[in-house]
Amino acid sequence: MPPVTARTHAYPDDLAAFVHARWAEVDAAGPWAEGSFPNEPPPRDVVEALVSTAYQASLLRDEERPVTFRAVLAAPDVFAAHRGPPYGVHRLIFAQPRPLDAHELRRLSQAAKYHRALLGVQTNGSGDLQIWGIVYTGPRWLQVSQGGRGVHASLPPVPVVSVSGPGRVTVSKGLAPVARLAGGRLSEPEHDVFDSLWLPAVFADTRGEIWAQHAAARAAASSPWAEVDPEFVRQLGQHFVRRIVATIRAAKHGGTIVIVPPADAARFTDEETFITLKHRFLDEEPRRRCRSLMVRTVNALAEVCAPLVAPGVKVGWNEHASLADPLISELDEAIYEVAHLIAALADIDGAVVMTQRFEILGFGGVIAGELPDVARVARALDVEGEHRIRERTDLVGTRHNAAYRLCSAYHDALAVVVSQDGGTRFVRWKGDAVTYWDQVGVAAVDT
Repeated sequence: MPPVTARTHAYPDDLAAFVHARWAEVDAAGPWAEGSFPNEPPPRDVVEALVSTAYQASLLRDEERPVTFRAVLAAPDVFAAHRGPPYGVHRLIFAQPRPLDAHELRRLSQAAKYHRALLGVQTNGSGDLQIWGIVYTGPRWLQVSQGGRGVHASLPPVPVVSVSGPGRVTVSKGLAPVARLAGGRLSEPEHDVFDSLWLPAVFADTRGEIWAQHAAARAAASSPWAEVDPEFVRQLGQHFVRRIVATIRAAKHGGTIVIVPPADAARFTDEETFITLKHRFLDEEPRRRCRSLMVRTVNALAEVCAPLVAPGVKVGWNEHASLADPLISELDEAIYEVAHLIAALADIDGAVVMTQRFEILGFGGVIAGELPDVARVARALDVEGEHRIRERTDLVGTRHNAAYRLCSAYHDALAVVVSQDGGTRFVRWKGDAVTYWDQVGVAAVDT
């Protein structure tokens, strides 16, 4: 009899055990009343049964369509009957509950679309899981990871199981991911590079310029303006970058964005030291439009909020997200369209090159082939890259290796590389090596 080898792949029971162990550590902050939901982990056998059934459903297809869905483990009365999107959820209860099995999930997945709804699940009097109805959320919850203005419906801190593809199951605490099973590997959610200190530092000078222009406009205003929290400028830029990445991921084509210091713009438009730009843009305001729009957004927020808040009260992202002012909405849409433009440029083979001022220098950039190859890079294990492990580069494709060569030769570059499968890496020189941060599935969605 041949020896029994150790199991190398993770399965639903492993995911349930990991969720049970880590549940209390995950912060699912939101508007739900404190104390209404205990922080103790849900019953492990219930979570395991739900995850196992969801896993089996993920392996099916519905008339050649993939089976993707989200399911929330909560009683119907957790959700108010009178609410609905965009600020609440629309609860619909079946007259007769349906049994929870893989084929029922397959059928209902087409009615409860992944990005807009959840299937409500609870245990019955016998302890069996059943589907009691549909919880319609709308798509605004995606803004957590994809960037965007607007208040979205929150979820209570209860188990949410998301199936985004065959064998790809994520368990979340409300909207806060707890653990993920994908490709037979069990993992905690990847760190969010936007929570780091180093990434905002790359754009610090740009934020200073925007703030200086706002201060000048404020001083020249004919009426008092509200005070704007300086953090708002960082959040505005962060959401802009998130939108670019999310749009490239959604296109399923992949792409590379290279971000360089403004002082080096000429090296990428007039010279061909590191990147040959096939399509270059003239040096005029349109290629700097995003920064202009950001300045106007900060000014508009200060002006619109002036009569709404007391003197000295600072306004920021919350006010920007919730205001229905037409000027703020127009500016937000304009910034959104710039993000879509940049993502579309990334559809062309080659890199899009921008400055840290969000100035679009050109696209179709070919990273110089004579730059030295990089045999090994460092993978960051935390948002600051203080803990890293070395990896070979011969297992990734041309797009990634080109970014590694660029960042090795030109230490001031930041490359954002999106794969066709949606995987995203932020690449930069750190300390003594080219370092990358995986930015995949930082919210309860990884598609």
